Amino acid sequence: MNDSEQDNERWYPRAPIAGVGVVVFKDGKILTIKRGQEPSKGKWSIPGGRIELGETAQEAGRREVKEECSIDVQIERVLDAASNIIRDEEGRIKYHFVIIDLLARYVSGELRAQSDAEECRWVTPGEIAELDLTPLLREMLTRQKLI
Repeated sequence: MNDSEQDNERWYPRAPIAGVGVVVFKDGKILTIKRGQEPSKGKWSIPGGRIELGETAQEAGRREVKEECSIDVQIERVLDAASNIIRDEEGRIKYHFVIIDLLARYVSGELRAQSDAEECRWVTPGEIAELDLTPLLREMLTRQKLI
């Protein structure tokens, strides 16, 4: 499936889409990405994306971090889960994701933004609180007492 087909499935879906977000730690810092695509294009978030058919959440987490940031990670555990529902001006559901947030640690690789990420950056918990975060990420980090 190409990017255009995935975007069409993502917008105005018939059912919720399962996805992952990955909170990666390295030396006390958290990996952040600047989103290159909607929803929340230009805001800071964590690596993640949709779970592909036949893929576990953990496999999707490792794949998404590699695709977006060029690094390898070890998934430690499920951290959180939340729904992200965005409506358009007419009240129709434009996006509906069920996100499983995973906790991971850095294993190897040189950090480099690619795919959906405009930029990748390691930040302290104090620094991440000052970024223009996606609302869902800020809520999760607060709920998990990471900021």
